[in-house]
Order: sequence, then structure tokens, then C-alpha cells
Amino acid sequence: MNNDANKASTSTTTPEIAHDFPGLIRVFTDGRVQRFTGTDVVPPSTSTHSVSSKDITLHPHSTLSARLFLPPPQPTSNRRRSLPLLVYFHGGGFCASSPFTAKYHNYITAVVAEAKVVALSVHYRLAPEHPLPAAYEDSWLALQWVASHRSNNGPEPWLNDHVDFGRVFLAGDSAGANIVHNVTMLLGDPDWNLGLDILGVCMVHPYFWGSVPIGSEALDPDRKAVVERLWPFVCPEMPDNDDPRVNPVGEGAPSLAWLGCGRVLVCVAEKDVLRDRGWLYYNALSRSGWMGVVEIMETQGEGHSFHLHDLGSENAQDLIKCLAHFYNRDPPPSI
Repeated sequence: MNNDANKASTSTTTPEIAHDFPGLIRVFTDGRVQRFTGTDVVPPSTSTHSVSSKDITLHPHSTLSARLFLPPPQPTSNRRRSLPLLVYFHGGGFCASSPFTAKYHNYITAVVAEAKVVALSVHYRLAPEHPLPAAYEDSWLALQWVASHRSNNGPEPWLNDHVDFGRVFLAGDSAGANIVHNVTMLLGDPDWNLGLDILGVCMVHPYFWGSVPIGSEALDPDRKAVVERLWPFVCPEMPDNDDPRVNPVGEGAPSLAWLGCGRVLVCVAEKDVLRDRGWLYYNALSRSGWMGVVEIMETQGEGHSFHLHDLGSENAQDLIKCLAHFYNRDPPPSI
């Protein structure tokens, strides 16, 4: 009888799986979180491409931090007085990864080396410990911190000494690209005046979704099912996949004409389940009445965030070169 009681006690106290996203994250009923990716940490360094990097705290009374990257000095004959600034938001489904992983450190280093930009890679809070809108709030605070340097007298010397604040770009991949869209929509609202103009934004394999399948989404029911569960998991207060923050072209979503920048580059991959959402966003923005210039690049034969897993591949190098060109083109006369 005692053995039965012990078995019963054990069975009632063993935590069960509450949420499971294979290869990404698992959450148990006792609140324990197990992440399967994006948990490694590499130190900032100057060992790759002669790019310098360091970790900084953006707000002394919070956990908001970032990794800052500075390209190598350029020959005097080729050097502009100041460099573009890239503010980057990493992917990971809003629930995994950070700027400090080898994957993102190496990727941003490669972009900085190719594009000759200063880059700020933001370490925002993650779900489920910090569900949305925490990531959006942190990202906006990071932009406010950047804007505090616009007169070249902010707290960070690398920004004061090297950045042209007329050439600020936002970029991100997957969930980070979703963040880019949402903060750029705020930038177009006069009530959210940042005091800093954003020249352009780049969304690589953006995480957008919706309750009604489009394109080829239904052809891969397993991946479709995983994506459908993600938004309710990271945003339990508004779990609808047609929330405008994840479905910016859905019924009732704010007009994309509000987008607060002058250029947009959307990058998609042929074998990515999110591909058709990227194309839908591109087409909707083109027709919205927005006054900027939008472009799209599709990589054939590749899947979601392929470039992060093999930076040396030809397709990854082509993507990085495309991004570098986007960040370094002269702005149109109206900007």
C-alpha cells in the first residue's frame, strides 16, 4: 500500500510538457523552460575580419543590453566622414537566441565587414518568461537610446564618433524582422516621435502569419502547424494569428502607408514556409500608398534563415552583399 502511495505521489509531481516546439523550446507544467538552440555565448572580439565588438548596457536600471560592432578603419581615400548605423534584431521565434550566440555574432560581424557599417545587435527579453509585448518594448527603448546620440553627444563614444545619423537602418530576421515592421509602424505615427529618421529597413525571412492559409503553406502541414502554435505561445494575451502585429496585411490592420522609413528590402527563401507571407507583405506595401521604395529578393533552393547556418555558402555571401549594397546606396533627394 505504501508503494502504491509512493507511485501515486511520484506520478502527480512529475511535470508534464505544456508546450513543445521541436528543436526550439519546451516548457513544462511546473514552469521549467528548456531551450534547444541559441543558448551558447561567445565573447566580443576583434578576431574576425578585423571587426571590433563589445557588450554594452543600454539602460543602467534594466537588463536591456546589446552587442556593438565597429568595422575596421578604412583607407583615407575611401573613408566617409561617418558610417551608416545598423540596428539589428535577432530571430528565434521571440523565445530563443541572443546577439551573443556564435551564429549571430559571426553573421553581424560578416555584415559589418562587408557593408562597413556600425551595428547594434539588441538583446531583447524572450517569451515565455517575458511574453510579448516585452520584445517590442525593449526594441523601442533601444531605438530611444540610439536617438539620444543624434547630436553626437550620447553615452556611447563609438556612436558619437563614427555614425552618420542621417543613415540609420533597422534590420532583423524571422521574429526580428517582425520587430522591425512593428517598430517602423510606430515610427510613422506622430504620437511616437523618436526624433530620429530611419532611412531604410530590411526584413529577412520575416515572421508573418494569418489564420487563413495562403500560397503553398498548406502543402507542409507539419511546419504549418508549428507556426500556427507559435504566436499564441509567445503572445498569450492576444493569441489570435490575425493580430495585426503578426498579420500586418489582415483585415483591420493599420495601413502600411504609415510605415516610417524611406526604403524597404524584403528577403525571402524559396523553401521557407514563411515565403508567401513575405511576398504578400511586399505586394501589399507596394499598393498601400506608402511613399517609399520597396524591393524584394528571393533566394532559390534555400530554407528559413539558411544564411545563419552556413555563412560561407555562395547564397549566404550573395545575401550579405545585397544587404551591404542596400545600406550603402545614397538616399533619394527627398530623404
